[in-house]
Amino acid sequence: MKRCRRTGRFPYQFMKGKSASTRAGLLAGGNWIIDQVKLIDAYPQPEHLGNILSQHQGTGGAPYNVLLDLAILGAGFPLAAAGLVGKDALGSLILADCQKHRIDTRFLTPTAEAPTSYTDVMTEKATGRRTFFHHRGANAFWDAKGLDFNKTKAKIFHLGYLLLLDKLDQPDAKYGTKAARLLAAAQAAGLKTSIDVVSEDSDRFNKIVTPALKYVDYCILNEIEAGKTAGFKARGADGKLDTVALRHTAGALLQQGVRELVIIHFPEGGFARDRKGLDVWQSSLKLPNNFIAGSAGAGDAFCAGMLLGLHEEWDLQRCLLTAVCAAAASLSHPTCTEGMKPLSACLALAKKFGVRPPLESDF
Repeated sequence: MKRCRRTGRFPYQFMKGKSASTRAGLLAGGNWIIDQVKLIDAYPQPEHLGNILSQHQGTGGAPYNVLLDLAILGAGFPLAAAGLVGKDALGSLILADCQKHRIDTRFLTPTAEAPTSYTDVMTEKATGRRTFFHHRGANAFWDAKGLDFNKTKAKIFHLGYLLLLDKLDQPDAKYGTKAARLLAAAQAAGLKTSIDVVSEDSDRFNKIVTPALKYVDYCILNEIEAGKTAGFKARGADGKLDTVALRHTAGALLQQGVRELVIIHFPEGGFARDRKGLDVWQSSLKLPNNFIAGSAGAGDAFCAGMLLGLHEEWDLQRCLLTAVCAAAASLSHPTCTEGMKPLSACLALAKKFGVRPPLESDF
């Protein structure tokens, strides 16, 4: 094993010797969505025609995707859901799906106030690029007032997506946002907290995401979201990943309050930095083009793999490898979670296809 030339540490030493927690399980709250994934030949210009080649109905939203991915991966700890769904057919489908995968739904409430949220996902066949048309539905009304952290034994609370939860994105006089207040309550009850953010082209990141960082233990974002929050560009004008900028981005997010870890994922792999300055990189798998059916769930699959490792207190390198393998499995299907496989099968993809060249020369 090679030692990091910058820090002088071995990346595999992270989290060894941690005291055992009496808590176990993952509680995930936020957006509950049904995705209508349409595979198209190409995204058309205005007033032009695009052909729908196939259509799949699947899961959507951070908690739904992450919890189902963890269930399929074979997570050996309790899984629980929090949020709102409509009192309609799609809401019933979500609740039944959770029951099937043994996900506790006591905090996932049906409401007559709005229909279940859904998204039309247009995925280009040749590139896997996605365009989303989203109806917020019941998610817009979730204020988490029925969520009592003293009534859960979960170890981690994962919240997503910030910027897409109307009630929780609202200002709060003490904490900055309602989401920040919720995360603070989770920490006060003894849970570790994790967040995810929706990718959008806006200037709202500083206003909505930044206040939450003070109450986040694990910040898991893609390179675009992380860059917009921290004020850095993760890619150069040629589109190439800027690893120096990624380091600066992670450092800035830690300075803004993230307590333990910043994890940034991107098509080329993943990167993590802890509070002691330890950097760990992991390249993604060398997947053949015909393997990739869609990238709609890759980010949440990466997140699920990462949270699995963090919950089990694995070293960071193992966490990141699990995350990129889970993301790779997700790419095999147009929907967010139907491509997921048990953990052993996901890890087998790394042996089958190998990994891309190292992102950094430090290891």
